[in-house]
Amino acid sequence: MSSPAQNLADNWEFTELWVDPTASPPYVLILLSDADGRICIYDPTQNYQVVFSSDTYEEAKLWLLEDEYERVEGRLTDKMVA
Repeated sequence: MSSPAQNLADNWEFTELWVDPTASPPYVLILLSDADGRICIYDPTQNYQVVFSSDTYEEAKLWLLEDEYERVEGRLTDKMVA
């Protein structure tokens, strides 16, 4: 069974990891921007289910910050993987 994240194999621009450092172990969410600039946030503990989606990075970032998530330094782009 493929996850939604796997279905984006050829249609993504960048991805970031965001963590809730107050949880033990830290809780991780994956932010993924598709080639059209739409943002989805996936929860790996829920079979990569989309927990939030937005048309802008700023809106997605504010959603994560509101819940006190912190971005892991760095960003993986599709150019880095190719």
